[in-house]
Amino acid sequence: MKAEIIAVGTELLTGQIVNTNAQFLSEKFAELGIDVFYQTVVGDNENRLLSVIDIASSRSNLVVLCGGLGPTDDDLTKQTLAKYLGRHLEFDEQAVQRLDAFFATRPQFTRTPNNERQAQLIAGSVPLQNTTGLAVGGIIEQNAVTYVVLPGPPSELIPMVTDQLVPYLTQSNQRLYSRVLRFFGIGESQLVTVLADVIKDQTDPTIAPYAKTGEVTLRLSTKAVSEEAAGLKLDKLEERIMAIKTLDGVSLSDLHYGYGDDNSLARTAFDLLKEKGKTVTAAESLTAGLFQASLAEFSGASQVFSGGFVTYSMEEKAKMLKIPLTDLQAHGVVSAFTAEKMADQARKLTDSDFGLGLTGVAGPQELEKQPAGTVFIGFASKEKVYSLKLELGSRSRSDIRYITVLHAFNLIRQTLLKD
Repeated sequence: MKAEIIAVGTELLTGQIVNTNAQFLSEKFAELGIDVFYQTVVGDNENRLLSVIDIASSRSNLVVLCGGLGPTDDDLTKQTLAKYLGRHLEFDEQAVQRLDAFFATRPQFTRTPNNERQAQLIAGSVPLQNTTGLAVGGIIEQNAVTYVVLPGPPSELIPMVTDQLVPYLTQSNQRLYSRVLRFFGIGESQLVTVLADVIKDQTDPTIAPYAKTGEVTLRLSTKAVSEEAAGLKLDKLEERIMAIKTLDGVSLSDLHYGYGDDNSLARTAFDLLKEKGKTVTAAESLTAGLFQASLAEFSGASQVFSGGFVTYSMEEKAKMLKIPLTDLQAHGVVSAFTAEKMADQARKLTDSDFGLGLTGVAGPQELEKQPAGTVFIGFASKEKVYSLKLELGSRSRSDIRYITVLHAFNLIRQTLLKD
């Protein structure tokens, strides 16, 4: 189904109010699997509105008109659509009763003849009752086009759409289902390159890549009559994606770490630590506690993390982590040796299963003749100690620190999955 949204009101064109209704409707229709191809704003003018309705009817099979249902002369949406369809207006009994009740309980308001317009709808329409206002909405089908008339105020439109229009449309339409795949260790450009054939062939389901700081997500979307039917189609596409290899020969399944918009590498690593009953600590220089703060975001963090260290200066590294100062001076702060020592000593001092040491150059100036973006991450367990060197280039300080923490969590994830 192809939808078009027509917002009626001169105040929208002059910028007096913002057209939030179009955004709300587009989101709702996307959830239902209805494609919104056009959005139009037109003033309170019969000829221009007739022209817009005619254009919409020629290219869309769901035309939704918002606004212009009030009692004044410039509220002409129902009247104009009725004229276009060659139908008359009639009163909806339930809307009349609501109008009667409103004025019966509010004697301070004077009921005038133009108030009656709010209880009218186009003959043959399915009424959409207004639970928060007086103007009745409606749905009418003619010449293979479904027309929907809605009030303009969001306080009236939103409940009418949610409670009445959505159930009506759901009866005869597929819904849109999505699945988000999260990848770490590959950039958007390379991911799109290796998926070029899949993206080129896409019809339904579709693939949409999104780049985030340090990672990439793929949103797979499909239209289906049920979640189960959608799952079968999405499973098939996901299986095809996971079998593809990067330009370096790494399977995308190895770079995939989770699902969902709200997931993260930190969450994934935290859940694995809890699941396997392991603990972690960190000694942070470059990241100044960001790794530890990320762990503390999750309820139950004390089960996997009892404490750690923030050691910026060389002297504090020596004092707090009990590393000989002469060794640190010989190797430098930005080195594999220092990262590994930080990780190992932090683990031993807190009696943790894993220790991480994060050190490097956030920039913008170089340090120890190492350019900004040079990072070393030490990893220590009871069995081994090693380090990872990153060259993150000319990024912002915050991005370098954030991406370093992502790599630290990924080291934990990979280690726990291997175990």
